[in-house]
Amino acid sequence: MHRRRVVVAGAALLAFASFSWAQGAWPSKPVKIVVPFAPGGTTDILARAIAPELSRVFGQSFIVENRAGAGGNLGAELVAKSPNDGYTLLMGTVGTHGINKALYAKLPYEPQKDFAPITLVAGVPNVMVMNAEKARALNINTVPDFIRYARANPGKLNMASSGNGTSIHLAGELFKSMTGTFMTHIPYRGSAPALLDMVAGNMDVMFDNLPSSMPHIKSGKLRAFAVTSAQRSNALPDTPTLEEAAGLKGFEASSWFGLLAPAGTPADIVNRIQQETAKALASPAVQERLLAQGAIPGGMNPADFTRFIDAEHIKWAAVVKASGAKVD
Repeated sequence: MHRRRVVVAGAALLAFASFSWAQGAWPSKPVKIVVPFAPGGTTDILARAIAPELSRVFGQSFIVENRAGAGGNLGAELVAKSPNDGYTLLMGTVGTHGINKALYAKLPYEPQKDFAPITLVAGVPNVMVMNAEKARALNINTVPDFIRYARANPGKLNMASSGNGTSIHLAGELFKSMTGTFMTHIPYRGSAPALLDMVAGNMDVMFDNLPSSMPHIKSGKLRAFAVTSAQRSNALPDTPTLEEAAGLKGFEASSWFGLLAPAGTPADIVNRIQQETAKALASPAVQERLLAQGAIPGGMNPADFTRFIDAEHIKWAAVVKASGAKVD
């Protein structure tokens, strides 16, 4: 009997040691970062900026996987329902974790309960852009010019967005509400495909995230009229805010992006990812790259990021209500 107890105890100790080793060995295989939008947009740009940094530090590949659709909800749902073992992360956005709960009648996930916030990666202003050739053809040189034309031609202009419920969509809705204008909203599965049609002249206006529009602004294909943040962007210092450009007092519809894991992911894994992401975002090379694109690097700890998301729900619920936007 004594020998049997020793064998059982030994087996239990071995199992515990194996479990502890497995826990401490994370990551022992590649980690997936789900981007809930198409490649080429700001969410994708930021995920691909930090993935190689994390791969280098942890010695395992951090692979970006695009799962676009439903304003980011498809990708967010996938992560919410994934195992909470640290191998599936989400590059969440102001849409998936700040706006959509107020905008959609039903969500396939609960933004505040189904995720473990890790860190804010970056905040970015949106920018009101128009196809440059169309702007010249219609003699639209300023935001007041745009408002006058839109009021005189309701529904004639098409407004592109990266999808229903994104900050890009909601910034446009807020603009329409505050200016008494109407443009036809055309949602895409991310910024990149919307920008292709913007550059081609198939779309007229977009309130895009600055990093994804920046190359087209620099090339002259798109004309930047104003940023949607409360202050000007250092990346476009000569571009006014919408409040400055058109007297839209209090207009503010910036975007943010952050890493989240499924709820219940071990705290030590969450903390390790946050710490290494914050170090990467503080490095001169990453900072220079993001700031040049108009993104402001983050790095806040999980507790602060959780409080930030809670505050964003309150803020955006009020914006959604004021704009009248809804998605069934």
